[in-house]
Amino acid sequence: METTKEISALFTLIDDPDEEVFGLVSNKIVDFGKVIIPNLEHLWETTPDEATQQRIELLIHRLHYSDLTEDFRQWSLAGHHDLMLGAMLTAKFQYPDLATAQVMQELEKVRRNIWLELNNYLTPLEQINVVTSILYSYYGLKGGETNYKEPNEFLLNKILEAKRGNQVGNGILYLVLCELLDIPIKAIAIPKQFIVAYFKPGYSEENLLDPRQKIEFFIDPTSGQVFTHADVDSYFKRIAIAPTGANFKPRRNKEVIGSLLDEFGKCFDNDKDRYKQKEILDIIRIISE
Repeated sequence: METTKEISALFTLIDDPDEEVFGLVSNKIVDFGKVIIPNLEHLWETTPDEATQQRIELLIHRLHYSDLTEDFRQWSLAGHHDLMLGAMLTAKFQYPDLATAQVMQELEKVRRNIWLELNNYLTPLEQINVVTSILYSYYGLKGGETNYKEPNEFLLNKILEAKRGNQVGNGILYLVLCELLDIPIKAIAIPKQFIVAYFKPGYSEENLLDPRQKIEFFIDPTSGQVFTHADVDSYFKRIAIAPTGANFKPRRNKEVIGSLLDEFGKCFDNDKDRYKQKEILDIIRIISE
């Protein structure tokens, strides 16, 4: 964008010590939209003062965030809430210049390797053994305890890049791949866990009080380990919570992305980044409307 006299005048006020002045200047700059980002980036490169650089970074973030909230709003209003797109938008919060085509290419490589090993004669457990073998052994995906100091372990692009995620991040990847492969895996609402389940055909046509009648088995996406109904019953006894039918209903994609955002937001629970946590909570509200 061409640097006009108005833009130059606004840029000279970015370092104004008066917060009220900076607030007014910020709003005027943000009103220009994303087209002004290259100008701000050039200003950042030519500004030696660290405090001013931080203000410029905040302005760039605000401009990206404005676009991102609109993208989430459109995703929320769409008839089909595509899980992969929701995960990509979440990653764009931290990496606004994310090249989604590259992420999709990497996903396609993994999907194809799994698809080549699948056939119509495999049992549900055999299908999942193929997915697990390719994803965790051949591809080398690793999982660990949720660490809120590692935000990248929630984000699809970084999980594919580093081949490491936490239970939620790996769970999103697992769900996306199974959706691409038409394997009936859905997230369910087990307390304090992000667990997925293999659903028997025909669940959607039936309104069961206890949906777990339609579940073959459960999978922990941290490592791909399979759990039986007895294992899950033991878990509920251990945490002293009585299971209900709601714990075993397939979660909608909106709910899954809401959980991803909620957990991801906890990475910014500190004085420096708390504004990001608030922004993520605002996005959750947008997709919950």
